[in-house]
Amino acid sequence: MVTMQDVAARANVSLSTVSYALNGTRKISDETRARIEAAMTDLGYHRNAMARGLASRRSHVLALIFPATEAGIGGTVSEFVTSAAAAAREAGYHLVLWPFAAHEATEIRDLTQQGMADGVLLMEVRLDDPRVEVLHEAGVPYTMIGRTRELEGRPYVDIDFAATTEAAVEHLVARGHRRIAFINHSAESAAAGYGPTLRADEGFTAAMERRGLVGRSLLCDETAEAGRAAVGELLEQDPTLTAFVTMNEIATFGVMSGLQARGLAVPGDVSVLGIVTSPGVGAMSTPPLTTMHAPGAELGRLGVQSLVARIDDAGRAHAPVLVPCDLEAGASVGPAPVRGP
Repeated sequence: MVTMQDVAARANVSLSTVSYALNGTRKISDETRARIEAAMTDLGYHRNAMARGLASRRSHVLALIFPATEAGIGGTVSEFVTSAAAAAREAGYHLVLWPFAAHEATEIRDLTQQGMADGVLLMEVRLDDPRVEVLHEAGVPYTMIGRTRELEGRPYVDIDFAATTEAAVEHLVARGHRRIAFINHSAESAAAGYGPTLRADEGFTAAMERRGLVGRSLLCDETAEAGRAAVGELLEQDPTLTAFVTMNEIATFGVMSGLQARGLAVPGDVSVLGIVTSPGVGAMSTPPLTTMHAPGAELGRLGVQSLVARIDDAGRAHAPVLVPCDLEAGASVGPAPVRGP
């Protein structure tokens, strides 16, 4: 494989000079730049992408910032990445994954300013996110896949958690359910200010209150065992519960098995509705789970379009977009059971 060192040797320049030519961080002479271009051509060193970078002082790379999380990369994220990569290619960019944590904001900024990427897509956004503040102050093009607390001048696309939880509660209430519990993401995610955890909880509570109902909410680790434990805890608090809304894919499987272990039929005795799920997850349980599918593909496309607009159109960004989850019928939601006094 041809390396930058090979290019430097052929052009008779230092490795750092090749780097400066590629990312445009320092001025080099036209004669030196021409030698580097010729060396790259002779050696076949990514001629098309690198030549374009030399000419435009742009990398034509978009960085997707996805920090490692307790849940790993699930189906929704995979759907998002596939769509975002396709949208980037259509716009003439390459999408790369940078697995930086939230506290590594300066590293993200520095790599972008060194020409390693023209802009970044930020995932796993917190309400108070240091990455957003650092990039915003540095003038680095970015788009959030999610939302911070402060939204003025901060471009984003996100799931409409208020509309999604409203639709979930309405779907259950229309079938006679009044005693409904919500099983959310983990306490760790809530403590970190993870937007989906907090916004979904607010949306569920508001949807119940609008109907004069009181719901029960529980934070739950991302494991099947935690899902089984959550069922036990909630039913001990309120044995009259007839429905569960879950926003925790792995724990949902524990919820289903936990209900069945207690002799409760789904949906005859208790209904289960999974929200913000990845495609196909409903078919993996018995009975098939009724779900509200996270719009990963749409968010991937919209996020890239917003970011490219900021890069290519002098900072112009698409208007922020909120996308609700769509209901996918399964067999885990039924009428509320009729129970005696």
